[in-house]
Amino acid sequence: MKLTALGTAGSFPGPGSSASCYLVETEEEKPTRVVLDLGSGALTPLQRAIDLDSISAVVLSHLHPDHCMDMLGFYVRHSYDPRFFSGDVTDTGTIRTRTAVYAPAGAQERLTRAYHTDPGKSPTAGGCEDTDFSRAFEFVDLDHRLVWQVGSLTLEAFLVDHPVETYAVRITDAKGSVIVYSGDTDECENLVEAARDADLFLCEAAFQEGRDSSRGVHLTGRRAGRVATNADVRSLVLTHIPVWTDCTIVRGEAAGEYRGPIELAKPEAWWSV
Repeated sequence: MKLTALGTAGSFPGPGSSASCYLVETEEEKPTRVVLDLGSGALTPLQRAIDLDSISAVVLSHLHPDHCMDMLGFYVRHSYDPRFFSGDVTDTGTIRTRTAVYAPAGAQERLTRAYHTDPGKSPTAGGCEDTDFSRAFEFVDLDHRLVWQVGSLTLEAFLVDHPVETYAVRITDAKGSVIVYSGDTDECENLVEAARDADLFLCEAAFQEGRDSSRGVHLTGRRAGRVATNADVRSLVLTHIPVWTDCTIVRGEAAGEYRGPIELAKPEAWWSV
């Protein structure tokens, strides 16, 4: 498998990166492509990386804007690209297959609310199409320990500790290689279980020791390193670090707890497992 970091900024897009988005691809003649989160601004680097029509599935770890809001732009492309039939009686191209979206319950309603705008005083309001995300996407609710197949990849969701329903995602390819994405979370047993023996652990580290005291929200570098050690992962990649945090401090915290290789995720960086 190949993992590419597309959006790595924590909490909102930074000056050098969009918000959360990662691409997992199999190294096959016809690759399986899974997009992990599609946060604010992430549709731009995603389009530079691949043809959007080649996406096998999207997984949204949770429904905070920095992890899902560019689904609105993806909906526009699905619905209004003139190459594809968008529900009108005139077929201008090939009927598009809906993209599978695995997300916490309520994702379709959440995204519809974010996209829909009342017509107000518009003099042409009668020509406005209804907002219907089911036209573009097939939503599947995530749940703790849900296991599903996308192409040649096996995925499993683990409920983790964040103020809204959030899932870490474990991805295993046909050869048994494992990539785990933490989503947003604090240190918890479910995260350790998700990351167990992973070849690569892509882990958020938005908080800093001695500065951020809230618990049940985000990991510090130290706690991310401790999870990596307890899960016996082979390599750790830290991500979702906000602009007000020094990446080297967070990496140093992690290195105090985890003795394996540690990297900082940067846009367009990639790893193969």
